Amino acid sequence: MLRTAFLSGALGLTAYASAAWLTHDFQVWTAEGARRLEVALQPVAAPPVQVDGPGTTPRPLPQWLAAPPGAVTIAGFIYTRCQNVCLSLGSSFQQLQAQLLQDRSAVGGTPAGAPPAAVRLLSLSFDGAHDTPAALQAYGRQLHADASVWQFLRVPDAAERAQLLRRWEVVVVPDGRGDFEHNAALLVIDPAGRLVHVFDMAELELALNYARHLARGAAPTVATRAAVPASPPGGAP
Repeated sequence: MLRTAFLSGALGLTAYASAAWLTHDFQVWTAEGARRLEVALQPVAAPPVQVDGPGTTPRPLPQWLAAPPGAVTIAGFIYTRCQNVCLSLGSSFQQLQAQLLQDRSAVGGTPAGAPPAAVRLLSLSFDGAHDTPAALQAYGRQLHADASVWQFLRVPDAAERAQLLRRWEVVVVPDGRGDFEHNAALLVIDPAGRLVHVFDMAELELALNYARHLARGAAPTVATRAAVPASPPGGAP
């Protein structure tokens, strides 16, 4: 009897310790949650993969992210033939674009003539073989993307594409019919080209307020998604 109780207790302690380790002391319960926590605690630099796209000469992704200096990027991974998740992400980016253009107007600029926004949008294709710069340009036109705010890139090389997906833990699985199953989120990348936070697609205001605040050089330290304020100190612009 005592032996059974002892073994049960030992198994319980082992299970508790394992759960605590796997969930970062019970802060997260899913792989995606763990990814988001880890990124917030330790930003992940973009690898030097080559990218190109409409109006963009081939260059390493970190170099693209660094120009113009001080720009913060909200990125999302897509492929142009997608008929489900990417459409929702495109709609989210349309809303973000509208708010960023309003930000420009609020400081006296115009969408056509204002300097580059401190916060910009990037749709990054993981289907580099199909999504040529011309295909990305046509896709952007369908979404009414303003190229001064929202740009489209791809990673042409398959090995480099896989490297980027691994580095930022983006899950892409071919479905056997020419399409892909993939996770989708709003990725905030700082001016140094580091992925610093991952937000759900439904968290538009959180992502945008965080990116705005980061662009001002005073981003809050964030350990969990719940720690990100709905509005940065002093209010959102």
